[in-house]
Amino acid sequence: MEPILISCAGMDVHEKKVDVCIAHGPLDKPPKFEIRTFSTMTSDLEDLKIWLKKYDVTTIGMESTGVYWKPIFNVMEGELKIVLANAQRLKAIPRKKTDIMDCKRIANLLRYGLLPNSFIPPREIRELRDLNRTRRKFVGMMTSEKNRLVKVLEAANIKLSSVVTKIYGVSSLAIIRSLLEKNKLSKEDISKMAKGKLKKKVDLLEKAVNGKLTDHHRFLLEMHLQNIDYLAKQIKKLDEEIEKKMVPFQKESKLIQTIPGISEVNASAILAEIGADMSQFPDEAHLSSWAGVCPGNNESAGKKKSGKTQKGNSFLKGALTESAWAASKTKNTSYNAFYHNLIRRKGKKKTLVALAHRMLIDIYFVLKTSEPYQDIGAEAIHERTSKRRERSMVRSLEKAGYSVTKAATA
Repeated sequence: MEPILISCAGMDVHEKKVDVCIAHGPLDKPPKFEIRTFSTMTSDLEDLKIWLKKYDVTTIGMESTGVYWKPIFNVMEGELKIVLANAQRLKAIPRKKTDIMDCKRIANLLRYGLLPNSFIPPREIRELRDLNRTRRKFVGMMTSEKNRLVKVLEAANIKLSSVVTKIYGVSSLAIIRSLLEKNKLSKEDISKMAKGKLKKKVDLLEKAVNGKLTDHHRFLLEMHLQNIDYLAKQIKKLDEEIEKKMVPFQKESKLIQTIPGISEVNASAILAEIGADMSQFPDEAHLSSWAGVCPGNNESAGKKKSGKTQKGNSFLKGALTESAWAASKTKNTSYNAFYHNLIRRKGKKKTLVALAHRMLIDIYFVLKTSEPYQDIGAEAIHERTSKRRERSMVRSLEKAGYSVTKAATA
């Protein structure tokens, strides 16, 4: 194998330091190595850039170690080509390990073009990704606070969750806030706060909300309510900022939303992870593998082993499975038929991942072709499933020694 880079650098990145090895020299001769260690402070990284340019380095390679690669990327972006390798793939090869040996090894792999490159989206997408990931974390924090609120109510003999479907609705929260001020709520108090269908449950609500609430419980409830209000305000701010960042991607967002089950929020989250340009993925299979939603490929001696999905982009997988769950409830769509045909054999969790895989393939082609999604309908899926089942039954009968002849029914 012939080297392809005259001068390149491999980096072993840590929180406080980065070990750098430059491999340079003619392609027809063994390379010379220059090794130095730099601090990860911005001024030292600027010195690193000057040192790299001194040796005419055109490409640098490093592992995607946590967030520690980002300061280096921020300094080098736009001036040097950066190859970001998946650390899991590099660790798969057994070797002796020191920081200096690691950076030298990365430089060698990079010189021969053997360092696998990871997808680094453009700055606009990276900023949108940070906002969407933060929003997802805040939504999770709010859900945790709401769950803690329910636990405190249960501990105080308040059985509100047994009566109302949505304990975080307007009526429920109004009742909980009233309980912070009053020891007991009357029918009149509850009827004023009850909205919609809850007006018919005033008697049941009266029994549910009058429990054993103490000052200790009130203190905890007030704290959880304050946290919920604060998180709601923060999520609203994030939504406003995401809306601004999504202005250049309105066309792509609307295209993705033509797919059943994908909301505006999830369209933004999906675009933040995969970007709007599908040319960075060779085909839909590469995108599915990168996302970690396609079946695993584990075969040895002609025997197929586990088909468990591999690790991928957890944020993208989360947004896709949420959309898949919404799509499974849409009536008369191919997604709904696909879900109900598969769930009998695979169960809910595996079926949702399979549906997420199917949706990601459709997202790929929608963005690739810039054409809205056209659903083939539930009937087409049912017909396809019926024909597949028929072929399977025919094969089983023929394998058992029977001769199968199709005849038209009267």
